[in-house]
Amino acid sequence: MLNRRTFIQLTGLTSAFISTSSFAGRTTQSKGPIVISTWGPNLKANKAAWAILSKGGTALDAVEAGVMIPEADPADISVGYGGLPDRDGKVTLDACIMDEKGNCGAVMAMEHIMHPIRVARLVMEQTPHVQLVGEGALQFALSKGFKKENLLTPESEKIWRDWLKTSKYDPMIIPKLLEKKNNEPEPYPWPVALLNHDTIGMVALDVKGNVSGACTTSGMAFKMHGRVGDSPIIGAGLFVDNEVGAASATGVGEEVVKICGAHTVVEMMRHGASPEDACKEAVRRIVKNNGAKAKDVQVGFLAINKQGEYGGYSVMKNFNMAVTNIEMEKEMDTKSWF
Repeated sequence: MLNRRTFIQLTGLTSAFISTSSFAGRTTQSKGPIVISTWGPNLKANKAAWAILSKGGTALDAVEAGVMIPEADPADISVGYGGLPDRDGKVTLDACIMDEKGNCGAVMAMEHIMHPIRVARLVMEQTPHVQLVGEGALQFALSKGFKKENLLTPESEKIWRDWLKTSKYDPMIIPKLLEKKNNEPEPYPWPVALLNHDTIGMVALDVKGNVSGACTTSGMAFKMHGRVGDSPIIGAGLFVDNEVGAASATGVGEEVVKICGAHTVVEMMRHGASPEDACKEAVRRIVKNNGAKAKDVQVGFLAINKQGEYGGYSVMKNFNMAVTNIEMEKEMDTKSWF
């Protein structure tokens, strides 16, 4: 965390953008930079982002560094190395990044590369394109010096082979696989808190008042080969508008894509909604779309606005987010529709 001298320097830098915001006077003013990410265990990712923000670094650099932590963590079976494979046993990765100028880059269904977020940033900065997919994304990564790696760990392979016994596709299959039956030993060697979530979406506000975001995932476990969810789609899994704020999503990506989830959240904030209320409206649309089946769908949103206000909302309970700013570093549960 920051010392008092650095805090005074950072709050001085932020005063200018607070006073000129269209929301000034209507919301709590920011006391400096902030980074939030989906799921409490990603405080470890926030720590890497905060190391940059607390020294006056950019939100873009912060979110890239932050999400690289779970990308390289084999204990996180929903992101990067150690991510659960598709139904064919292949680990395919999706990621996107977006800066304060509206620039963005994404890779989809890419194999063998440990840090897809770094490749996504290179797509943004060194190509005329926004998205590269599959073999094309891999070729681009290799041309930039990335090395092919085996991302399927023995632990994730075991979970996949256990799933093959029934081969039943279910977006909520991971919690079911992790259920402990009677007096049987724990089925897998990690804490459930590290297993029972998916994706990291991270958004940050830096000392200059600029907002950026990143989102990275290995996608839905045991998906059809080639499936892409919301995470690498700008406007669905992530959206940034430097006049307003930023938002990201996690959960059943197909439902997020149907409502252009992250863009919807940012647009609601543009019209004056708080981050929490904006996320709630996106959730309401998903619930409406699914009717009686909504309780079988989990989606969570989080957002920040230009004042550093933050919030989240989910379809079902047990969605939380990691929040780091000058005052705290903590996991926070969000409100939920059900």
